[in-house]
Amino acid sequence: MTDLKQLIENTDGISDYKINEKRTLSTELFFVGRKLETARNTDVSDVSVTVYVDHDGARGESAFAVLKSMSEKEISEKLRAAVKRANLVFNKPYEIPSGGKEEYAADSSMKNYDGEELAEKIAEAVFSADTYENGSLNATEIFVYDETVKVRNGKGVDKTSNSVRAMIETIPTWTTEKISVELYEALNFTEFSAEEITEEINSKMKEVRDRRTAVKPSAGVIDVVLRPKETEELMETLLYGLSYGAVYSHSNVFKKGDKVQKEIKGDPLTVTVKAKIKGSRYSADFDEDGFTLKDKKIIDRGEVVGYYGSYRFGQYLGENESDVTGNVKCIEVDGGSLDEKKDLNRYLECVSLSGIQVDEYNDYIGGEIRLAYLHEGEKVTPVTGISMSGSLSAALGKIRLSAERTAREKYFGPTKVLLPDMNIV
Repeated sequence: MTDLKQLIENTDGISDYKINEKRTLSTELFFVGRKLETARNTDVSDVSVTVYVDHDGARGESAFAVLKSMSEKEISEKLRAAVKRANLVFNKPYEIPSGGKEEYAADSSMKNYDGEELAEKIAEAVFSADTYENGSLNATEIFVYDETVKVRNGKGVDKTSNSVRAMIETIPTWTTEKISVELYEALNFTEFSAEEITEEINSKMKEVRDRRTAVKPSAGVIDVVLRPKETEELMETLLYGLSYGAVYSHSNVFKKGDKVQKEIKGDPLTVTVKAKIKGSRYSADFDEDGFTLKDKKIIDRGEVVGYYGSYRFGQYLGENESDVTGNVKCIEVDGGSLDEKKDLNRYLECVSLSGIQVDEYNDYIGGEIRLAYLHEGEKVTPVTGISMSGSLSAALGKIRLSAERTAREKYFGPTKVLLPDMNIV
């Protein structure tokens, strides 16, 4: 890395630079059924260089990958070519972050294990759920990653972070004499709990069982309950238009002071972008620019109170540096008043959607439902082959949020979210 910095600093025309490096040590297990077919360890390093060139009152940038096989001569040629490309880019001028040397280590229970030991424990937890006569885990892949991320730039930034995460990919399958049904499941986590892994895989075994017997219900209007996966997608869509980049490019529907919930008949919506959520692989201390991440409330009780995003676009909007968040990835949503036992009677609980569809411009929310549970008092029926749709503004105005919250991927918020009066076809 020292040689690389010297090569950059000795190249004419470069105004600033950034070096990103990620080293990933992995332990990987591949199963067919319960049989371990392949086990391997990998050591992969990815290095990229971004050069910034100030010219003609503008700032251009260009990036390229640096391979271990490259000689100094080849890297120098890449640098000169990057300078030429950057001279063809006319961005509004901006500064890159400045700073010093900092090191971070993620707080994770998985750091107490070596990769092979942890992968074996995860496998045991997964197969503890493989107990059904007609059900099985057709294929399972387990990955444990030890990642070190570094960012260095020409303004003195030299930041390093280390983290451990794991991923499970598995295919729960339910087979009878006439039909076989499969589902795909991917779990990502940074905290190890054998009980939670077994519980999650067990729930997927039940879902693939129910998918086989699911029926198509009659069309109509019904309350729909979302689980965290779809709620995360909904909140991401609402937040996307409130990023500095979206506001700068005028692609936002809402701005500061606007009411996302114009008339609140349900629970008020409060959403905060977060640098870290315990258990999330998206948690970070700094972003790809080396800018220290900050938490920030974006929606407060239904009203837009702030924007978020990268240091560059924060500058474009004239934000104070102390208020800029950096490229935060995690989302926290406050809980509400929804009580499942008291407030829910006849409703559709979505288990698997093709992806929730949100269109702020056309005031639409909907999605194709692959599996859901129709609750009618004590009666629960698996259903499939339907779609839901409704008015986004009406849904947000009447949305109900459970007080109980859970963490999933980049989301920490209500475990259940109720969208009243959705159309089902």
